Formats: sequence, C-alpha cells, structure tokens
Amino acid sequence: MARCTAPVEGHRSASAAAACPACRGRYGRYSGYGSYSPPSYSATAISGGGRSSGGGSSGSAKPRWSRPGSSVVYTVAEVRALSPVREGVEKRASLDLRDIFLCHAWDDRQGPAKELHDLLESLGVKVWFSEKDVGLGTPLLRAIDKGLANSRIGIVLVTPALLRRLPTEGIADKELSALLAGERLVPIVHNTTYEALREVSPLLASRSGLSTAEQPMAEVASKLAELVTL
Repeated sequence: MARCTAPVEGHRSASAAAACPACRGRYGRYSGYGSYSPPSYSATAISGGGRSSGGGSSGSAKPRWSRPGSSVVYTVAEVRALSPVREGVEKRASLDLRDIFLCHAWDDRQGPAKELHDLLESLGVKVWFSEKDVGLGTPLLRAIDKGLANSRIGIVLVTPALLRRLPTEGIADKELSALLAGERLVPIVHNTTYEALREVSPLLASRSGLSTAEQPMAEVASKLAELVTL
C-alpha cells in the first residue's frame, strides 16, 4: 500500500501533493492551496471595507442599508453589531411605530440626550424621548418597556450619569436580558467607556454599539438614521 510522504516531505504545494504516491489521486483535481477562498461576510451585510486586524474589527465597510451616495463610513465591527438590529427594523416595517426610543439618565435630559434627540429629528427620525413622552416620576424600567414596545429600536445613551443611576433604578441583568433578546437595543457610549459600563451591567456592556470617543455625536446620529430608514 502506498505511503503518504507528508510526514517527511510535506504537502506545501499542489506539485508536492501530486508527487505523493498516496495522495496524488485525491489532490490531483485541485489547482493548489492558493485556490481556496475564505467565506465572505455577505450574510452579515458587509460590503467592501479595508484591511482589518485583531479579529476583523477595524477597517471600514458599507452596510447593505447604506443610502446610495452616502458618505457615512462604518467600521466592520459596527456593521456586524448593527446588522441584526437592521433585520429587526425590516421585520417591523409594516407597523406604525416611532423609529427610535432614546433611553437616557434624567440628568442628561437637557444635555447629551437632547443633543442626540435634536440631531436625529433633524435627520427625519421619529424619536421617543422622555422629555416629550414620559411623565415625571415614571420608573426608568417602565419607560424602557413602553418606549421599546412603541418603537422600532431602542438606544441607550450610556453616560456617567446613567452609570450612577442604573443600580438605583433596579435594571438588573435579568430585566436587560429581555430587552436585549429582541436584537433591538443599541448602546451609545458617551463620555465613559465600555469597561465602566461592564462594572455596572456586564450584559449591556456585552452588546456592541457606537461610541462618541471614536466619532462625533453628529456621525452617530447619521448612522442611526440610516439604520432605521426604510
């Protein structure tokens, strides 16, 4: 019986495999290892993009929902994180809902939360915002439940104020898991870090989103507007 030469000579090329008496029949129909094509990311709605490293999170990409001629640039990681959310938007397209529910800390209502709300509305996005839609004294968890039920997606503006408030509002991992299960919640980290969020809510921190440390608030708003536009 013919013995494979790989342990001694190796099969580093098509010619080496073809010369092996045991493997030449099996490898003869291939043109060599260089013909192998890695799987594409078309299923995750990534098109184009630059070279990435460290697991493919860097580089740039254009998602399939990006508007023709759009100048908005996403990272590969952002497209991967937002693709399931976009699928949820499309599934709820026939329902009469707000586009986005904005969850934020009470202390941010006249600061970054209002800034993000105004930017989104200037882009034609219908926003469910506590200053307009939540009465005084309503618990944050109840507001989240109601807002998400009447919106295509929810965004959580993660700020130092929210990190201080989350433990006292009783939004534990068990409750957040129900909100995150529907793939409709996007964290927006502002003036803080995911590491700080992880100390308060590991489950919410595990969901990738957008950060104003990497881009201005206006660009975050543009990406969200594209995400919910049908």
